[in-house]
Amino acid sequence: MTRATEVRKATDADAEGIAAILRGLGSEPVGLEGTFDGDRVRAWLKRIGEDGVIYVAYDGSIPVAFGALDFDTAQPDTGVLGVWVLPDYRRRGLATDLADELLAFAREKGYRRIRGRLPEGNEPALSFLSAIGAMVPLRNPNMAFELPL
Repeated sequence: MTRATEVRKATDADAEGIAAILRGLGSEPVGLEGTFDGDRVRAWLKRIGEDGVIYVAYDGSIPVAFGALDFDTAQPDTGVLGVWVLPDYRRRGLATDLADELLAFAREKGYRRIRGRLPEGNEPALSFLSAIGAMVPLRNPNMAFELPL
């Protein structure tokens, strides 16, 4: 079972790769509205600024997964966590590695709650977010996890 050779904080240079991951998910419900190209990913990175983060996982030079911690201006102490992994790279621990990075970032930024981004009809996402929900208090005892309603 191989793991990504690198997980790092995404920059504008990763935007096309992140868009390619989303395209690689095909018709799966991903919980993001509309289509994403490199420009839209760059705009997302700019919008979240220092209050959020996107990490991307590479297998060699190929982007294969990414995770984002976004925020809601109406709930400034709540981060919104989402992880997207290409089908051929699932069940290898990448999503958990990305979640670990996102939760560490959330702790550093002082988020009190994490909400999972759950696409309707995506059972693997529900399973993953349920596992992350159990992981949050272990990693961050002062943080709560909420699945979306």
